[in-house]
Amino acid sequence: MSKINDLIKKLCPNGVKFKKVWEVTSWDKKYNAVDKSMQPRIMKYNYLLASKLDELVDMNGDVLILETGISNNKKYTTEELAGDNLCEGEIIAIPWGGTPNVKYYNGKFITGDNRIAVSNDTKVLNTKFLYHLFNNRMDEISDFYRGSGIKHPEMKKILMMDIPIPPLEVQEEIVRILDKFGELEAELEAELEARKSQYEFWRGKLLVGENTRVYKLSDLVDLYLGLTYTPKYVDSGVKFISSMNISKGYLDLTNIKYISHEEYTNCTSNAKPKKGDVLYVRVGSNLGHPVIYDLDEEICVFVSVGFARVKDSTILSNRYLKHWMDSDLFMEQVKAKTMNAPKANLNATWMKDFEIFVPSINEQTRIVSLLDKFDALVNDITEGIPAEIELRRQQYEYYRNKLLSFEELSAN
Repeated sequence: MSKINDLIKKLCPNGVKFKKVWEVTSWDKKYNAVDKSMQPRIMKYNYLLASKLDELVDMNGDVLILETGISNNKKYTTEELAGDNLCEGEIIAIPWGGTPNVKYYNGKFITGDNRIAVSNDTKVLNTKFLYHLFNNRMDEISDFYRGSGIKHPEMKKILMMDIPIPPLEVQEEIVRILDKFGELEAELEAELEARKSQYEFWRGKLLVGENTRVYKLSDLVDLYLGLTYTPKYVDSGVKFISSMNISKGYLDLTNIKYISHEEYTNCTSNAKPKKGDVLYVRVGSNLGHPVIYDLDEEICVFVSVGFARVKDSTILSNRYLKHWMDSDLFMEQVKAKTMNAPKANLNATWMKDFEIFVPSINEQTRIVSLLDKFDALVNDITEGIPAEIELRRQQYEYYRNKLLSFEELSAN
């Protein structure tokens, strides 16, 4: 950080000039309620619907498909497929509708319905510096998105934002520092994806190893449904779990509802897991997602959550069961029953007939030990790669805010 401090002391010790966004950028279209003087130049692009963008995907191409959302899995197309929709340049983009975010790109692209900006003069405003500025003020920009359904940005408010314009050499050094944090995070993300692939590969191998016996699930476990009606909630009492409280193999009790002890007593046993039971999500995007309930307290679960109770722990370990339910061996059987229906749910009736490969209990213990280590490495937010990614992200946000906080140069 010594170089950036030296540059600031040398080039702008008393502060920097601030300008309105509209003074240093040009955007993709004329916006309603924005005076013409604020948009003397318009940079026009062809916008494509998401369905059309999907039709143009060709991962052998080098033309980025600039979608409105943020994804680690970038999509590309070819210049031939892009045709008249081909764009090229160094830009930033925010979505016209949906979840606010900002993207930077320099090169050939086609775009969905993004609002796109370019720097009027890159010797005055570095485009990547503008990207980091917008990223640092995303909470403020998010407040400019309005609407009862899909929210859209009030572009006048964005164009009227005051942003610091330090000397170009300072901007470039800040970009270099912040990009380095981004590169470290990207390396960790790539490492995480590689480890996840390894984990899934070895999990599949281990769970169908030699000397296993094939059982029907109903031979080894009892399946329970959850409460089929919405109870009356109270301020405190017995924790009431729904699918919202289960994600990536963990039980999240930070945003929990409660029912009274009286109502719990009257609930069916189908909704009362015990310590050691395997909870799983029955509906929604987190379909499956098993987690072992390991607390010494009463809980009640909604119908969006089911649970499996091992009949004989000398034959089947609940931790082995949890890993099996988290594997393709389980999900492929789910897909065969639901035909990949978008609103599928786990039905206890046909789950009873699922096949599960079961080795000896000692071999299960060995397999679980190996898979637990893999699981912690790729999923645990308190250790392993996810924790390292979160740490890097926090460092980036801290230094981004620190580096982009400038005093405004006095008019005097």
